[in-house]
Amino acid sequence: MSVIELTINDRSVRGDVESRVHLGDFLRDTQNLTGTHLGCEHGVCGACTVLVDGEPVRSCITFAVACDQQKVRTIEGFDDDELMKRLRRSFSIHHGLQCGYCTPGMLITARDIVRRFPDADEARIRLELSGNLCRCTGYMGIVAAIRAVLAELKENPISEVSVARAIVGDATTSTRAFQTFAAAPAGAPQAPVAASTASTDQPAAQRKGWTAIDDSFVVPFPLDKVWAFMGDLPSVTSCLPGAELVEHDGESVKGKIAIKFGPMSANFAGAARLERDDAAHRAVMRGAGQDNISRSRANGDVTYALSSEDDGEKTRVAVTLEYMLQGPLAQFSRSGLVKDFVRRMIADFGTRITAQLGGSARPEAALSASSKFNAGSLVWSVIWGRIRQLFGKGD
Repeated sequence: MSVIELTINDRSVRGDVESRVHLGDFLRDTQNLTGTHLGCEHGVCGACTVLVDGEPVRSCITFAVACDQQKVRTIEGFDDDELMKRLRRSFSIHHGLQCGYCTPGMLITARDIVRRFPDADEARIRLELSGNLCRCTGYMGIVAAIRAVLAELKENPISEVSVARAIVGDATTSTRAFQTFAAAPAGAPQAPVAASTASTDQPAAQRKGWTAIDDSFVVPFPLDKVWAFMGDLPSVTSCLPGAELVEHDGESVKGKIAIKFGPMSANFAGAARLERDDAAHRAVMRGAGQDNISRSRANGDVTYALSSEDDGEKTRVAVTLEYMLQGPLAQFSRSGLVKDFVRRMIADFGTRITAQLGGSARPEAALSASSKFNAGSLVWSVIWGRIRQLFGKGD
């Protein structure tokens, strides 16, 4: 049990809370702020969206203790907010709600869109709304309501909105995490995205919106042999599930990777560059790409460091994957299941490297799988592993 102090809708609140309690449950169960709706409780539908220190967050996957000493605003806290008054009126005029379950989160997201994108067109609005699901309206009325408020603000601006836009504009030019990208027309072909030049050695934990996953595997070959193999980009690419190398020049590559995760498919095309430190046996692959299907964009750094084991007969490859997703797929990037899934992929990567170094021919099944990696069996193995762990059974 922890004691937390929050400012909720301009009111100071102090209370005892279990570490596992999420912010959405705390707001509803202890503060009677039931305007915050809980839908999927996995951070996907957006119905639970609230503001924490002015930024929209998913209250169903945000722990209440993580919000200690912060300012929280729920849908009940906007009664005196002129911008929210205009949005509510516009939602009513343009029939932007039916059952109303998604409406609190939808309004808070709509307010954030209007504050950040004064010239947003329909494509931009739909892209920014992609994290808020509505099963009633078809989104037409919601989009029309937001566009109407944007048009009204040009004729009758609100000073507070102008200040907010200026602040966000400054952050966009100075902070990488807030960089945005243009929404592409539906069906338009996407060229590979150039490798990110903004990546730094700053840890993912200090880069807003980034997620880091650490893992390692052991290859039964000497360090020098493994290091030479890891510098051969075509060979390394052939060991990555679903990856396809389009072109390379030794340090830079262009390619794509396709993954089918149940009903969700993604096909990222992009580019990356390799930075190697031969003395330390350490390398970093920095890249960026965009998915043609969802228009989601990814930036990522893959760092691997080699060290000898068992008197030089084996090599341990320590892998750190740091990534940030923007767009519709971003809502899946931080779940525990996805992290377990990525770790299984890293382990599979190590198995393939071992087979390649050992001279094993790639089976036909692996060749066909390289065009699109179907994660079904791997996801099932992750879920089964969790079930076994839950009941205390070893492998």
